[in-house]
Amino acid sequence: MYTYAWKKYLPVIKILLKRSSSAEQVLSVNRIDFEKANRNPKNTSSFTLECNNGKLTPIHPVGAGKDLADVLFEDAATKLLMRSNHYVFTFTRNFELCIKNIAIDQGTPDEVSAASAEE
Repeated sequence: MYTYAWKKYLPVIKILLKRSSSAEQVLSVNRIDFEKANRNPKNTSSFTLECNNGKLTPIHPVGAGKDLADVLFEDAATKLLMRSNHYVFTFTRNFELCIKNIAIDQGTPDEVSAASAEE
């Protein structure tokens, strides 16, 4: 249902996935793209999708979040990024897709173990 809309934004999402290593990224999408795909325009829902090394957490609601995951795993470049990082995608009712790389916030395993050894 939302696959066409996500494919339209895929080139930008690829760039934001790479940039998320330094800071959280936000993509404002066109409201009309998502309202066209939804039979009830007033019922455009938000979702949170978490992907940790290629494994997805359950998505609620399923529609737009599942379609985003499908599009990301269909593309070879984004599939590789998804399998090697820990991302959280949040789609808001304001039609913004926030992309956060969790592994960057927690530091690399070497940094975490070095910090705990110093304490």
